Amino acid sequence: MPTFSDSDKVKLDTGDPRIQLICNEAIKTIAFKVLECHRGREAQHAAFLNGTSQLDWPNGKHNKLPSIAIDVAPLYFEQGARIDWKDIPAFARLMGHLERIAIANGIPVRLGMDWDGDWRTSGYDPNSKFLDAPHLELVTP
Repeated sequence: MPTFSDSDKVKLDTGDPRIQLICNEAIKTIAFKVLECHRGREAQHAAFLNGTSQLDWPNGKHNKLPSIAIDVAPLYFEQGARIDWKDIPAFARLMGHLERIAIANGIPVRLGMDWDGDWRTSGYDPNSKFLDAPHLELVTP
């Protein structure tokens, strides 16, 4: 059974309890790494400047504490635990798994692969130009 590393646990601890619930359930059946939950001012500004975030501090979902967003990535073990950033279908499988757990628990989420929730993956959806494959966020009022 897959498990979180110590660094994954530390990052996940900065997330909203609903994000923690989703991820703690998912790790029972699929291996993935927690890249980031809470993101401070400097990290958010850097993400904005390098184009990995569309929002600058303090407007990102990662900027709240606890964070209402998380970035995760599927892990491959054939050459040690590694991430294949080009394997977008693997990210989609992971995100679908997380989304299924969220739905089963009545937790509304939005994926960085489908910002408008129309089931068309960003990059293929004419309404969405920003693909953020590792991103999941809570939908909040």
